Amino acid sequence: MEPVSSAALGIPVHEIASYADTVMFCLSKALGAPAGSMLAGPADLIAKGRLYRKRLGGGMRQAGILAAAGLLALEESPAKLPVDHANARFLAEGLARIPGIYADPAMVDTNIVVFDISASGLAPADVSAQLRARGVLINAINQRSLRAVTHYDVDRAQCAQAVEAVSECLAATMTAAKQP
Repeated sequence: MEPVSSAALGIPVHEIASYADTVMFCLSKALGAPAGSMLAGPADLIAKGRLYRKRLGGGMRQAGILAAAGLLALEESPAKLPVDHANARFLAEGLARIPGIYADPAMVDTNIVVFDISASGLAPADVSAQLRARGVLINAINQRSLRAVTHYDVDRAQCAQAVEAVSECLAATMTAAKQP
């Protein structure tokens, strides 16, 4: 099961976190920091977490610049997550209209769209490579499907361009495959 964000659920983070002793979350990905994660919880558990982090080699010196980016991500990005989720649904709706693709917009709760191209007869890795050549980054995740992710740096117009690129890619490749 895919984790669902507080923005997608419409439930404040503190309510979701209230059922756990500690919570860890990533500051990159949808929040847009270049790196970093946070562990939050009672002081004794955080101290234990720091100890294990050091034992396992996870320490970084002079990380102030990353911490500043993390603070900015925490302050600015959560309010923008619903836009990323809406863009992902828009993307899924467009992909669902392309022959040879199965995408279910109702299953898109966050900024991740997984769609099946097996009915096209094409290999996801090949389609991914063709899309990359067009400037669209959508990765193959197995022998049937591709995965697209919307984020703070992807707008609605770019989602429409991605749908068009996928459609053109599939149409061109399927036409070429049918010719003797």
